[in-house]
Amino acid sequence: MFFDVLRIELFKVFRRPRTFIAFGAIAMIILLIQFALKVNGNEFILFFTDSQTDTFEIPFAGILNGYFVCVAVLHIILVHVPLLVALIAGDMIAGEASGGTLRMLATKPVTRAELVLAKFAASAVYVILLLLWMALFALVGSLLLFGSNDLVVFKETDLHIISNTDVVWRFIAAFFFAALALIMIAALSILLSVFSDNSLGPIVATVCIVIIFTILQQLKVPVFEQTINPWSFTTHMLGWKGFFYVEKTPEGVSIPGSIENPV
Repeated sequence: MFFDVLRIELFKVFRRPRTFIAFGAIAMIILLIQFALKVNGNEFILFFTDSQTDTFEIPFAGILNGYFVCVAVLHIILVHVPLLVALIAGDMIAGEASGGTLRMLATKPVTRAELVLAKFAASAVYVILLLLWMALFALVGSLLLFGSNDLVVFKETDLHIISNTDVVWRFIAAFFFAALALIMIAALSILLSVFSDNSLGPIVATVCIVIIFTILQQLKVPVFEQTINPWSFTTHMLGWKGFFYVEKTPEGVSIPGSIENPV
């Protein structure tokens, strides 16, 4: 019975035009970023390495590769994807309540727990497909356009160099981590959707909660650092970056297979 309900929920999700707005928006943004880096990639790299230009010559051709472009895309896009997730998840229950179909569903031979779990599972499937779509354009597309080489990741005043043989698993882990974070956003939207008869309310509330906790995290104020931030989901949502920050030996050599959590 659960899988029958899940199939129905997936059908309802992917028959809505708003579902494909997210896929189209992500594809367009990634293509624009790739075009910009293809044309002005050297200037983008120079922005991060300006203080080192007097010390050594920057190997632009070696740095600007598919892996580097994919990391840049993830930094730019993943911050805004929660809005796209909330657009769908926030409508899962509130949308049916406003349309009058929720009462009809409650009369069917399915428990309320199965119904809510099916809606949550459908939202999770949507998140996973959205990230796979992003990976197709951001990683595969960038490798086709820019080729592959060692990955250079800039972190404040430091940089991390990762061998191209030690990169692919990091992207898989990063996308998996991002999926967990976005599924959490979907769960929050569904929770808020239960308390509303209008899908706009849960969507706006979810985005506002993400913005508020993100601002508290960015303030770096001790009172928030010690009380709210350790328990805030936004503090850990960006943990995927840690897969691209490697530990180093005392001589400054990157340790293959190592990761450093940025938060």
